[in-house]
Amino acid sequence: MKGDKPFKIVILISGSGSNLQALIDAIASGQLEAQIAGVISNKSSAAGLVRAKCSDIPTSVIDHNHFDDRNKYDNRLAETVESYSPDLVVLAGFMRILGPRFVDRFVGKLINIHPSLLPKHPGLNTHQRALDAGDVETGATVHFVTSKLDGGPAIVQASVPIAMKDCADTIAKRVLKIEHIIFPTAIQWLAEGRVEMRGKNALFDGIALPPYGKLVTTETSG
Repeated sequence: MKGDKPFKIVILISGSGSNLQALIDAIASGQLEAQIAGVISNKSSAAGLVRAKCSDIPTSVIDHNHFDDRNKYDNRLAETVESYSPDLVVLAGFMRILGPRFVDRFVGKLINIHPSLLPKHPGLNTHQRALDAGDVETGATVHFVTSKLDGGPAIVQASVPIAMKDCADTIAKRVLKIEHIIFPTAIQWLAEGRVEMRGKNALFDGIALPPYGKLVTTETSG
């Protein structure tokens, strides 16, 4: 962590918040030196809001159904994010496509975790698409967010094998485990100033990373 001030993050969620919980746990264990300044959801029913409240983390709900214009929603969301004065904005299962105005406002300090080995299988239904494609492995990628869907420069990636008996659900459970490992790792690198976005590239210790980011091995990869 750079300086004496805590590295403040705001986390955007839409559902259960399992990655949010992984970050809460990583902070509690000392693995991640950061402060979760706020959690924002587009759904009041998101279970992740309960996780945040149980950890005394401020929460906000901005329901996209209450806005008749995408730009108006993105503007309100951006204003709410900025009210927490974050160093980093983290998309952790936030199931809304953010418009270019929002992305440009936070470019370089906006990251996402995606359940595939990007650039393979951007978008939804990644595990079934990996099966349909005959892939022998899949995984998860933490990447900077740009206006291209799941197309920003990758920071870190980890893989898991696909077995003959696998279905989309069994793959999803295995991939989620590695998400919980690589997400706190990537954010810690950002907190330490080791990772940054420069132009179209992600840099690690000043050196441009390859398109898939930094590869890491996890205990659940085998």
